[in-house]
Amino acid sequence: MTASTDPAGTSRRRSNPLRALGLFVEPIARPLAGSRWLPLWALLQHRGRTSGKKYRTPVVTFRTRTGFVIPLPFGDQTQWAKNLGASGSGSLRWKGRDWAVRSPAIVETAAARPALGPIFGRLVRLVGIRQFVRLEDA
Repeated sequence: MTASTDPAGTSRRRSNPLRALGLFVEPIARPLAGSRWLPLWALLQHRGRTSGKKYRTPVVTFRTRTGFVIPLPFGDQTQWAKNLGASGSGSLRWKGRDWAVRSPAIVETAAARPALGPIFGRLVRLVGIRQFVRLEDA
């Protein structure tokens, strides 16, 4: 059986450890995401592009001078990324503060790297994350 590839160019077989880690961490991160106690995680609020339903999704986020970048370990087909792209805006609860965000754009690692710092810059390269959502402060 051969592994298929996703749009980000990582094989499904390679992304399984990331998915398993996400499933393990999500119940822990969800109640703390957006708080000052877990500054790496934010709570992304967005609307479903067809249902209009409000969603709150815990995501890893990094602050930039003008907004935020959020890694896309599973590529740009992630539902919350599609929802943000369709609506053009959303909000983040990060470090206990609410931020209105707009103009979501899919960017490659090179554009996100300044916000990641040396440790996370190496980590995303190691696990093969190649795409990010860049958000501007509204």
